[in-house]
Amino acid sequence: MVIRPIFSALLRNSAGAILVALQIAITLAIVVNAVYLTAQRVALVGRPSGIDDQNIFSFSVEGFEKDFDFIAMVREDMVLLRQLPGVIDAAPMHQVPLSGSGSSSGYYSLPDKKGKDSPAAYYRTDDHGVEALGVKLADGKDFDASMIEWTAKDEQGQPPVAVVSRGFAEALFPGETNLAGKVFYDAQSKPIRIVGVIDHMHGSWVGWDKVDRAMLVPRVSEYTRYIVRTKPGELDRVMKETETALRKRDPNRVVGKLNKMSDDKQRSYSGDMMMAFTLTVVTGLVVVFSSLGIFGLATFNVNSRTRQIGTRRAVGARKLDIVQYFLAENWIVTTAGVLVGCGLALAVGYWLSTQYQLPRLDLYYLVGGVLGLWALGQLAAWQPALRAAKVSPAMATRNT
Repeated sequence: MVIRPIFSALLRNSAGAILVALQIAITLAIVVNAVYLTAQRVALVGRPSGIDDQNIFSFSVEGFEKDFDFIAMVREDMVLLRQLPGVIDAAPMHQVPLSGSGSSSGYYSLPDKKGKDSPAAYYRTDDHGVEALGVKLADGKDFDASMIEWTAKDEQGQPPVAVVSRGFAEALFPGETNLAGKVFYDAQSKPIRIVGVIDHMHGSWVGWDKVDRAMLVPRVSEYTRYIVRTKPGELDRVMKETETALRKRDPNRVVGKLNKMSDDKQRSYSGDMMMAFTLTVVTGLVVVFSSLGIFGLATFNVNSRTRQIGTRRAVGARKLDIVQYFLAENWIVTTAGVLVGCGLALAVGYWLSTQYQLPRLDLYYLVGGVLGLWALGQLAAWQPALRAAKVSPAMATRNT
């Protein structure tokens, strides 16, 4: 096929072609970056927490009697909860991972705030905390009962031992393989020995870039919550029985609302899920409008060149030649838009990465966007090209 006549025809009617090319360029820039950001959000929401978050619920219990013995209540409640059918384990915990609410502090690999430093979310619990969360120990051991500090009032500082996540331990001791037994220090240079290392665990704030840095400390004090881990499929039933059993054991207290950890997790990721949904809708609308633009240009070209098409048919052009002509014309317009769009997409990706600390645009997405828009352009022009091929040679003799 001779390309020169196609260029000549486009130059004679350049306004529409330029507008469609610009629309394609903007579409490529928006779609590629939107799809990339959507993929990032989806991957973020779907990443494993390391916790058995689909089978855990939590709640608070408060007494209102004078001289209420909170610690005694916790001990007795734990015995009751751990014996309920369908319960794997239960533990007191002053905050709940993945909930968006928690406590954190900074720690150091050497005294006097020296060496490597890293923050971590911490959770006060007892020797059932690891099993109740469903996390897996990669090194060392869990707390034993003798390590647990039962205090009526909350105390400052941390106990001398901790079970930490691998992410936190490796941040303090990079390159080390035997992490259990290592000693790190709080801001007051108090030593804390690592007794166990959790293979993977997320803390309370899913949007935190250090969400995998968490630790459990062996202390139970007032105003703690309860977490209960159930066998798969038993969560709803156990939640109902838990509330009934606790109120029956002691009606003179308040059992707070029972919250599924999966619901807490969903709420924490709600912003990411909304962003992914919004970007998906925007991407779909931009693609639709771009397709309509390409379709409209191709339809206009066919309608405005009826006599030209008829003349070509009269001198021997086949229907296939007409289809190829309009598809080639559309491919040229699409390619011009794609070339401009590549630069625009990279510029937008760079701006997003610098302004919002987002990952740089993956070039695989750009290549996919280019191929996708080429295919979309040809599909959008296919029906007008087929209609052009049906123009009769007799049209060449009609007056305009």
